[in-house]
Amino acid sequence: MSPFWSPVVHGLTPYVPGEQPKIDGLIKLNTNECPYAPSDKVLQAIAAQVTGDLRLYPDPQASRLKAAIAGYHHLKPEQVFVGNGSDEVLAHAFMALLQHEAPLLHPDISYSFYPVYARLYGISTREIALRDDFSIAVDDFLQAGDNGGIIFPNPNAPTGMALPLAEVERLLAANPHSVVVVDEAYVDFGAQTAAALIDRHAQLLVVRTLSKAWALAGLRVGYALGHPALIEALSRVKDSFNSYPLDRLALAGAEAAMGDAAWLAQTQARIIDSRTRLAAGLQARGFEVLPSQANFVFARHPAHDGARLAAQLREHRILVRQFARPQRIADFLRITIGTPEQCDALLAALDTLFAAQTQAPR
Repeated sequence: MSPFWSPVVHGLTPYVPGEQPKIDGLIKLNTNECPYAPSDKVLQAIAAQVTGDLRLYPDPQASRLKAAIAGYHHLKPEQVFVGNGSDEVLAHAFMALLQHEAPLLHPDISYSFYPVYARLYGISTREIALRDDFSIAVDDFLQAGDNGGIIFPNPNAPTGMALPLAEVERLLAANPHSVVVVDEAYVDFGAQTAAALIDRHAQLLVVRTLSKAWALAGLRVGYALGHPALIEALSRVKDSFNSYPLDRLALAGAEAAMGDAAWLAQTQARIIDSRTRLAAGLQARGFEVLPSQANFVFARHPAHDGARLAAQLREHRILVRQFARPQRIADFLRITIGTPEQCDALLAALDTLFAAQTQAPR
């Protein structure tokens, strides 16, 4: 602590991202990155920007990228906002749309950045418990009383479970005067996007990222889709904070990514296939695996402590994510879908660990 800190800093508990290892040779299945390289079109577009024009500021309005995103989602450019990763887009949404006297509603097991943003901006929250099967109970949100907004990931993180579009629309219909933010970081792996509902629901904001399915986590590009009035609010905050959140390389790479549908479809199919194989392999070894529509699985073994198992896998040079809180999920491991070879290595490491424990003297 320091006497020079602003008062708000003393009460902050920052978000802790997954480990980014400083040593080589680890199999990294802990941060939900794509296991495949980005599209060649993306790499070529980025390379083409490495010229003397880097001395110039990028387009503060990101007009070409907004047009590409709008075209991909069959919307209009004025319905698109872009930012430096979806985390920045979410941060702007918390400030621009979710600061109200009534509490913000979100699931109790969800993206752990939401409470961080709420504390940062002084927003009161109310957690809505997931069902016993870890699914989001829309009825519980409808019965929660007045709210200053609703936010949830779909698919949810870290569970990977998704609400069908009809349930999302039921939530929207019951909250016509509250902004509903649907965080779709993982929607491209089998779930339904709520983007199709935007023209019918002026209070809906859909937040997405190019970090997962498009394999661009290192480029930091996120965006939001919504009614132009919501987009204007985000833009006002952005232009009061940083007029140039995306550099020339990010703008060019993201635009190229949005135009390579064939690469995206192929990558999605490969990850979904590996997810199916990995889930089956874990179940065959006694794990409970939640039904995932994300690029990760959430699994626990009834005979193994989650934190200990994660530590043992790290000794075998495999990183997975374990959450100490809430206690209800402490024994679960969130395992990113890697290449088939990486998934096989994980299963082989588990076999080695379980065999050693079976043979150990009692």
